[in-house]
Amino acid sequence: MSLKQGLAKLFALIGTMMLGSGVAVADEVVGAPRPKQLGLQEPATDLMRQLETVHNHILMPIITIITLFVLVLLLICIFRFNEKANPVPSKTTHNTLIEVIWTVAPALVLVFIAIFSFPLLYKQLDLPKPDLTIRAIGHQWYWSYEYPDNGNFTFDANLVEKEQLPADKKDLYLLQADNEVVLPVGKNVRVQITATDVIHSWTVPSFGVKHDGVPGRVNESWFNIEKPGIYYGQCSELCGVRHGFMPITVRAVTQEEFAKWVADAQKKFAKVDGTPPVTDVAQTAPAAVASTAN
Repeated sequence: MSLKQGLAKLFALIGTMMLGSGVAVADEVVGAPRPKQLGLQEPATDLMRQLETVHNHILMPIITIITLFVLVLLLICIFRFNEKANPVPSKTTHNTLIEVIWTVAPALVLVFIAIFSFPLLYKQLDLPKPDLTIRAIGHQWYWSYEYPDNGNFTFDANLVEKEQLPADKKDLYLLQADNEVVLPVGKNVRVQITATDVIHSWTVPSFGVKHDGVPGRVNESWFNIEKPGIYYGQCSELCGVRHGFMPITVRAVTQEEFAKWVADAQKKFAKVDGTPPVTDVAQTAPAAVASTAN
């Protein structure tokens, strides 16, 4: 393969990656990764849509330009300054202009990126008035959930083993939990995240949510799901030998369906009676409470 053919394939791959997430693919399951997928998962919240815009239209072009610029510099060094083409090497030891350029230019690029990324960072942490609060508690190696606004019941969510999945859902192995987190669409959902043993991370890519669950601390995040469907995530903080077996399955439903599910869940799942709520951590250890995105 010639250098020209190699560069042509490289440019084609970069173009595919930049446009890949914008291609609509009809999936039965919303919010799940697809085999050989390029780009981010389809956004299910306004926050994730803005994150995707910054990623696709701000970060990827900048990264592509920088990568190509460095590639050109490398090719110049390889072909112009090799021993055959340049038998007498340059003895230049300092160039003030170049020093200024490679200091100022990256700083300006970072400032430009910050203009778009900082507002999204603050939006993640600036919680609106919640319509619903849930708690996600990480354990080795499963999640448990509480619904303090809807009867304060709790349930565990464990991995569904591959042999237990239907034939048409084998691709969801490591993503499907036995108990789904059911939430209404169009509501501001506050999720309080903590852990009981080591650090875990509650992550749902379609929501644009990725927050650590730290023992003794409470991280808060929020999202507003725009349309019904099933959305998948996983623990995203290395937490032990079964780190990869902590799926997160969220089913988004209408308000009427959610009310019906709550009525059934109050009978099906255990009450959280006599156990201090997660928010009590803020009263007993104020310095330990954190709301930091990762």
